[in-house]
Amino acid sequence: MLGAIAGILFMILGRERRRVVDTNLELCFPLKSKSDRNKLRKKHFVSLGKAIAESTIAWWGSKRRIRKLASIEGKNFLDDALRQAPVIVLAPHFIGVEILAIRLSMEENAQSMYSQQKNPVFNNFLKSRRTRFKDIRLVSRQDGIKEVVRSLKARLPLFFLPDMDFGSKDSIFVPFFGVEAATIDAVPRLASLTKAKIIPVTIRRDQKTNKYIIKFTPAWGNYPSGDLRADTRNMNEFIEECVLASPEQYYWVHKRFKTRPIGEEPVYG
Repeated sequence: MLGAIAGILFMILGRERRRVVDTNLELCFPLKSKSDRNKLRKKHFVSLGKAIAESTIAWWGSKRRIRKLASIEGKNFLDDALRQAPVIVLAPHFIGVEILAIRLSMEENAQSMYSQQKNPVFNNFLKSRRTRFKDIRLVSRQDGIKEVVRSLKARLPLFFLPDMDFGSKDSIFVPFFGVEAATIDAVPRLASLTKAKIIPVTIRRDQKTNKYIIKFTPAWGNYPSGDLRADTRNMNEFIEECVLASPEQYYWVHKRFKTRPIGEEPVYG
């Protein structure tokens, strides 16, 4: 309840992020009426507030409490793949991704790339929370991928969020809900370099039980195909399908379309 209230306050007081959400929803769902988009915006902020509040359980709660908060389905797909090849765990950026990462860290050693936070105290806090159960190797995006490749080849799975806008470097423009979006092409590149299998994982908050469901699905076939643009586009199409299943739970507060193709005007003002 406190999280839901905090989410509503964030929507009301956080004018800049509210504009970001409005812009994202208008770009991605142009056929929805403004009224429907406003309803979706409200649901998103409520869901986001709940997820932030419940992330405190993942940060400080016991293993028993975290297992009660988030269950895992289909982990056999990950286990089977790891016996055969390196694995990249593809995790679209839903509001419960912090819970997802910490819950999975209770079960599996892994590595993950992350962005340094501007506040060093908060940055160190997040690192300490994400590594408190297992030997989780956190690699800053600023450090490059050489060590990531070595660890992948040594069968340490890579937990990777593929749908953030980190600028034009190492990205290509492919559609996301029909809008050209700067999309990291590291997933097909790394898969090609290391012969890794791609195992998708999603997290969804069940509105009836107030619990999170983490779900692995089978490894992608014929991926990468050798066509970098097509592989990156297919990745975005997969994320679109996940978003449509629970649109209020996607991370809409992120400036997904911040980087624009040459000649296009900024969309966030």
